[in-house]
Amino acid sequence: MMMMMMMVVVAVMMMTMITMLIILIMMMMMMMMMMMMMMMMMMMMMMMMMMMMMMMMMMMMMMMMMMTVTTTTTTLMMMISCPSKSTCLHYNVEMH
Repeated sequence: MMMMMMMVVVAVMMMTMITMLIILIMMMMMMMMMMMMMMMMMMMMMMMMMMMMMMMMMMMMMMMMMMTVTTTTTTLMMMISCPSKSTCLHYNVEMH
């Protein structure tokens, strides 16, 4: 009878240990999943930041290009509307 009781106790202990291990493994998996999700979120945030930076750089480049275009056009207009025609033609020939 005593042996049977001991066996039952051992079996219960083993079952509890196994359940505890399973719960621990599940918790670890959940933690890992959470960490992975956090990492993914961080990566997404970094990617978004990079994209924003790239967009800003592109906008800056576009602005610079527009500024250069405007300056060139203004210079060309100045060249065309210059008083002496010979210099104008000279400039035009050089430009072309």
